[in-house]
Amino acid sequence: VQLQASGGGLVQAGGSLRLSCAASGRTFSSYDMAWFRQAPGKERDFVSFIRHTGSSTYYADSVKGRFTISRDNAKNTVYLQMNSLKPEDTAVYSCAAARWGNSGSLYNTAYYNYWGQGTQVTVSS
Repeated sequence: VQLQASGGGLVQAGGSLRLSCAASGRTFSSYDMAWFRQAPGKERDFVSFIRHTGSSTYYADSVKGRFTISRDNAKNTVYLQMNSLKPEDTAVYSCAAARWGNSGSLYNTAYYNYWGQGTQVTVSS
């Protein structure tokens, strides 16, 4: 699976962005998907997760109520709608894919088998 993230940019605090992650291959619907982010000088942090069926979603506490993850299996794409953006949301956002049935914690990077290249999100105050 190859992942291509897009949709990042520069936005003022309080604004919105929608990230997309397009996946190659015909088995996208069998992969759990997630978004992580990495700010300069910091570790890569979990942002959000969606089960391969779309039946379950999880969010980091810092984005809960502001971000929404979704997927369209017909388009091989996962989305991250980001509203009420804050300067502390500034980071490179990457999407990741995990084969269904992987062991471990979905909050950890080790759970995922494939990574996209990342897209920069910058929120100005």
